[in-house]
Amino acid sequence: MSDYLLKATAYEGNVRAYAITSTDTVEEARQRQDTWATASAALGRTITITAMMGAMLKGEDKLTVKIEGNGPTGAIIADANAKGEVRGYLTQPHVDFESNEHGKLDVKRAVGTDGTLSVVKDLGLKNHFTGQVPIVSGEVSEDFTYYLANSEQVPSAVGAGVLVNPDHSILAAGGFIIQMMPGASEETIGKIETRINKIPPISQLVQDGKTPEEILHLLLEENVKIHEKLPVGFTCPCSKERLATAISGLGNEEIDAMIREDHGAHASCHFCNETYTFSIDELKKLKTKK
Repeated sequence: MSDYLLKATAYEGNVRAYAITSTDTVEEARQRQDTWATASAALGRTITITAMMGAMLKGEDKLTVKIEGNGPTGAIIADANAKGEVRGYLTQPHVDFESNEHGKLDVKRAVGTDGTLSVVKDLGLKNHFTGQVPIVSGEVSEDFTYYLANSEQVPSAVGAGVLVNPDHSILAAGGFIIQMMPGASEETIGKIETRINKIPPISQLVQDGKTPEEILHLLLEENVKIHEKLPVGFTCPCSKERLATAISGLGNEEIDAMIREDHGAHASCHFCNETYTFSIDELKKLKTKK
């Protein structure tokens, strides 16, 4: 089954909810980044949540998430838009540890517990919206929960999980975001908190074959009203044409240096690891006429 996410409301519109299966998306990111197990979990959780946050946008809006912890993975970057397109990478993909005291991948150790989580939203306006909070746990889900409550002033419960096979491929990945609107009662909040604490880990639910619809019903009982189903996938818009435009913008002196010193140019995309090569003749064509 291909990955997708759902946008929904519950409790007469007083609760907003998102649920996603992201196994294939995280697996593609793993293959492209060559991540080891713990790094895969850190990147996978980030991509999964970023995809759901992208679904909160409209039209051509997009956002970029950056987690900069003091752990060995270094910075984790992900971006997404309102169309279900998401991508991500981390600075050091070859990070793996023994399981933590709970028998799970030690994402906290990989990400680190000191640093920042920032979100930059491009809403098509002159200035971008930027929010930043300190990392509170390094487990990623809790850090996004803190971000949404403190930077965007929306009380939220965020869950994301990734299970990794012995060969490092992705077994299961998925997540949810539950948000309380101003009209949500204390009784409603209490019910949802109880159900979140009782259900199995989200990655286990995905492994067991639970769909986003079933996950939302587990979280919100029978109150769910689904508004949209959105396909999700790892998508990178990079291309040789885009890179050519960027090289042209460097100016003739810089292009001449590439020709003289490197006899061409090679560049790789951080997100998808595609490599683009420009010959001397191609570089000459990129020089601007004065």
